[in-house]
Amino acid sequence: MNEQYDVIVCGTGLKECILSGLLSVKGKKVLHIDRNDYYGGDCASVNITNLYKIFRDGKEPPKEYGHNRDWNVDLIPKFIMANGNLVKILLYTRVSRYLEWKCVEGSYVYQFHKGGMFSSAKGQIHKVPASGSEAIKSDLMGLMEKRRCRNFLIYVNKYDQKDPKTMDKFDGQKQTGAELFKKFGLEPNTIDFIGHAMGLFLNDNYLNEPAINLIERINLYADSMGRYGDTPFLYPIYGLGGIPEGFSRLAAIHGGTYMLRTNADEILMESGKVVGIRSGTETAKAPMVICDPSYVLNLDRVKKVGQVIRSICILQHPIPNTKDSNSCQIIIPQKQVNRKSDIYIALVSSGHAVCPKEFLIAMISTNIETSNPENELKPALELLGPVKEMFTSIKDLYEPFTTGKDDGLFITKSYDATSHFETSVDDVMELYTRITGETLDLTNLPPDEEDQ
Repeated sequence: MNEQYDVIVCGTGLKECILSGLLSVKGKKVLHIDRNDYYGGDCASVNITNLYKIFRDGKEPPKEYGHNRDWNVDLIPKFIMANGNLVKILLYTRVSRYLEWKCVEGSYVYQFHKGGMFSSAKGQIHKVPASGSEAIKSDLMGLMEKRRCRNFLIYVNKYDQKDPKTMDKFDGQKQTGAELFKKFGLEPNTIDFIGHAMGLFLNDNYLNEPAINLIERINLYADSMGRYGDTPFLYPIYGLGGIPEGFSRLAAIHGGTYMLRTNADEILMESGKVVGIRSGTETAKAPMVICDPSYVLNLDRVKKVGQVIRSICILQHPIPNTKDSNSCQIIIPQKQVNRKSDIYIALVSSGHAVCPKEFLIAMISTNIETSNPENELKPALELLGPVKEMFTSIKDLYEPFTTGKDDGLFITKSYDATSHFETSVDDVMELYTRITGETLDLTNLPPDEEDQ
């Protein structure tokens, strides 16, 4: 360890491993450490014994759960957009060859229906339409609204900022998302599922931002639908932990050094700049350190921006009203349950080799808004049906308030509550640009082995 490096990376979460791999490919001498004895950090996939060790204070899991080899439970549940930037990075680096993938079977959205003279108020989940033809068939909307939604999706699909003929006197760079919805006269519930279940926006701020952001998000969703299957999301066999491991392997192939069970007891600074780290009695020198927020909580470098609650639920049945899907995503938009942030459900099963055949794993996540966070999961739990066992965690969310350019200390953001990796990859790409001064070019990708 007592050597000179170009970069020291602390933590083996997905973001840190992607950056470690990318920088190693660029010829940087990288030292990558983690205080844990496993890869993945907060993004790790753990067996049933380690799940009990984390959440049940080391108690032994029931024998009915079977062998450890049958369990790979994600600590942070997220799916991968089939045509999103994470897949593009996997192809760019060829880490995709280390992983096996399977499509998520369904994508659903929750909608609250007001009671009428002959019916009571209740919430229902519906398949998310991704095209004009699917909008016509959707039971999310009435007949006239279906046509308006169909026209909206057709317009968005054809929209090209460089071709005025496709814009129909609407400028997505200058006009807002709210103005685009108004152009087609869409109803509030329709706007809600388009923005949150297709655009995957965290909140409603996008309505006041340039409409091009909304257009690009919807087209990403639609393009992902046709990439590998009938849904826009992918999930790796054996869980998410294989992704950071794949990037770790990439870095090791290019000369990176990995040390687990090694903590960064101190980040060494001289004249306000990073010069390395200390671990116990050993030191490693480098002009640059990349780390997750947990390594700098004792330094004045990050700010708390909220909390997220996550609950891992072991089921013995598919989620009702999902056509017996063994894997799916359900988004509960904020307004449908009078919240300020969405609630996410991700369901996986033995088809992804994460649990025995007689079980399924549903993972719920959302931002905490009240003093009773467990109660905030109630809308999601009501959709799941009977739950055999729950493992719930509450995590603080941190963001750096320094860029790293002045002191050489580059810090990733905490993982948000979303059920996809798009915001996480945005953070990686921004950091990559700050670190290297270059934009990661994901346009000219090697051919996908699946397409050959």
